[in-house]
Amino acid sequence: MKQFVVIGLGRFGMSVATELYKMGHEVLAVDKNMERVEAVADGVTHAVCADATDEAELAALGLRNFDVAVVSIGTDLQASILVTMLCKEQGVKYVLTKAKSETHAKVLQRVGADKIVFPERDMGARVAYNLVSTNILDYIELSPDYSLVEIATPKTWEGCSLKDLNLRVRYGINVMAIRHPDGGITVAPQGIDVLANKDVLIAIGANSSITKLESLTGK
Repeated sequence: MKQFVVIGLGRFGMSVATELYKMGHEVLAVDKNMERVEAVADGVTHAVCADATDEAELAALGLRNFDVAVVSIGTDLQASILVTMLCKEQGVKYVLTKAKSETHAKVLQRVGADKIVFPERDMGARVAYNLVSTNILDYIELSPDYSLVEIATPKTWEGCSLKDLNLRVRYGINVMAIRHPDGGITVAPQGIDVLANKDVLIAIGANSSITKLESLTGK
């Protein structure tokens, strides 16, 4: 379990915060708008009303104790840049920040952002999985209940056939294809297909199954 602080509770920030919490992680949600804080309070570990651009208020949150900060401030680019910089200065190891434009992204990189996302391209749930998962490389929500994922082959699966692994029964996922490290792709693989080092499985399954799969194979 990791500790996350999500700063800025617009639609994107709320989505990331609540998805991380659903996945079993500790989440502190922060916004200077009390209505937004109250709206997300039941969906995260803690929710605090604070002005993250105020260095003293930010320091009071104990940021150095968090593994990841997600800076999801809306239209105030100056605030976004300042908060990203303050998070790094206060000891957060990994800071992901939402950008509005390529120019904004370049500035964020210069002040220390470890990863930059564009909300138009990245769904909150997808970002959440990418932040915490070691084996789930990509995540695309197809509906509220089902998602498509790319899964890096765990060491314990190498040399095993799909029949041996029995992923549909054990984990509730269906493997649609296998992407190989040489760039080749096996579409609609059969039970006799054997997984090798650095193979990537493209699979579909219920969100609950995918969460279970991540917790079992993230090692």
